[in-house]
Amino acid sequence: MTTVGFIGLGTIGQPMALNLARAVPELVVWNRTTTRSEPLRAAGARVAATSAEVFVLAQVVILMLADAAAADQVLDGAHLDGRTVVHMGTISPADSLRLDATVRAGGGAYVEAPVSGSRVPAERGELIAMLAGETDVVENVRPLLAPMCRETHVCGPVPDALTMKLATNIFMLSTVVGLVEAFHFAARNGLDLTTLRAIADSGQMASSISRVKSAKLLDRDFSLQAGAADVLKNIRLMSDAARAAGASGPLTETMHRLLEETVAAGHGTEDFIALLHVLEAPRT
Repeated sequence: MTTVGFIGLGTIGQPMALNLARAVPELVVWNRTTTRSEPLRAAGARVAATSAEVFVLAQVVILMLADAAAADQVLDGAHLDGRTVVHMGTISPADSLRLDATVRAGGGAYVEAPVSGSRVPAERGELIAMLAGETDVVENVRPLLAPMCRETHVCGPVPDALTMKLATNIFMLSTVVGLVEAFHFAARNGLDLTTLRAIADSGQMASSISRVKSAKLLDRDFSLQAGAADVLKNIRLMSDAARAAGASGPLTETMHRLLEETVAAGHGTEDFIALLHVLEAPRT
């Protein structure tokens, strides 16, 4: 019976861990902000005093952290021998390769498993995971992700899962940015936004994310699902990876500029559809 560890109980990590707590017999969690651990304690998980304790108690440790620097801090001095580290956050492919080397040097195994989805899919256990690593290790980890992820897709060796995640982000983010611009365009032309939502939600481009975001746009609800600051971080990773590969990225560069303006205007902790404020601002 494998004890599972989960480190990083943020906006997406906390509901992921709650779904996991309902499915595995032994879960031990840690988060830098201790209050985020209390719902897990109530769900029956063990709350560790330190991140290092998680690696002592658990054979498989899932990381859902904000960035590579946070992962470095958690892995520094951790007991890695015989452990499998599953990194589910979004970092650069180069940073993931470095973490892979760190875990291997410590006697452990490493799996990339970044996810596509925001808070609502995380709550519903409907995230999509992309996996990379040694085949046998990936296949051992794959069933463990079922309580959190509706689908898992094997992408190859590290860092192919994170590179794939950045590719899917281009499609997903540009879809939502286009939807925000459509609502702005319709509003400026005096169109009925309820009708726009009905058409968008029933058309061939409709998706689960477009339906969620169209409802939020109609209500001007900027409460956080995928925060603007977090999305900007991901877009920076996309831009860097595109340049490194010599790939053209005109849409990515446009989104990069819009999200930088959104965060600079004070909307970093709101949902990234708050870029609507940038579009509505007077242009000089």
